[in-house]
Amino acid sequence: MKSIFPLTLAAVVSTLFISSAPLRAASTDSRIESSAAKSYTFKTTLKDDSIKTVSHDGVVTLTGTVAEESHKSLAEDTVASLPGVKSVDNQLVINGEQPAEHSDGWITMKVKTALLFHRNVSATGTAVYTKDGVVNLQGEASSLAAKELTTEYAKDIDHVKSVNNEMTIAATPATVSETTGEKIDDASITAQVKSSLLSHHSTSALHTTVSTTDGVVTVRGIAKNNAEKILVTKLATDINGVNSVVNNMTVAVPLADK
Repeated sequence: MKSIFPLTLAAVVSTLFISSAPLRAASTDSRIESSAAKSYTFKTTLKDDSIKTVSHDGVVTLTGTVAEESHKSLAEDTVASLPGVKSVDNQLVINGEQPAEHSDGWITMKVKTALLFHRNVSATGTAVYTKDGVVNLQGEASSLAAKELTTEYAKDIDHVKSVNNEMTIAATPATVSETTGEKIDDASITAQVKSSLLSHHSTSALHTTVSTTDGVVTVRGIAKNNAEKILVTKLATDINGVNSVVNNMTVAVPLADK
């Protein structure tokens, strides 16, 4: 009997370990699905879209419909940044007809996307109209600096010829909203930074990796020059929820200097 007991105990422990593995995987999958639904981007920007998130052993499949292309990538980037996610199969379908690339409607959509996540400008308070590549901005800016920054962001969109900013300046400077001041989850911050860098012409072609821990964004990749690296830091710092930015991008050495 003495020789049987250790073997029996070992068998029981082994069985418990094997049987608990699927439970842990199921728990991780449930947490991923729940975290996606509770994320800032899913509750705000994507709240009117119809997105179903299913995770199996950390492989996430996104199905349903979204309003525009930027929402499709935003959903994927948010989910991909959640702990435990191994890969994302993005099967989301864009609902409705989209404006032709580089058309006035396309430019307007890109400008709105560029303004969306920046906390020092107001996407909701800015009306955007485009005619023959000329972007017209109307609405109320919280300050002259905010108005000028809105113009700067709009100008940095592909195929924008010029910007006519007719925004008025608020008589009383606006206070930071509760939404801007609340804690935003790291996955949503990462997705917002990626979306912002992609929407701006000056940074859209840069190959960057973005990660966020407790609101601290770390950016890696290669910039053509120091000005590009500084611009990445500026854009990322102005994203909702970002506490600080660590820019570990390297500046490419010109061929003539090699």
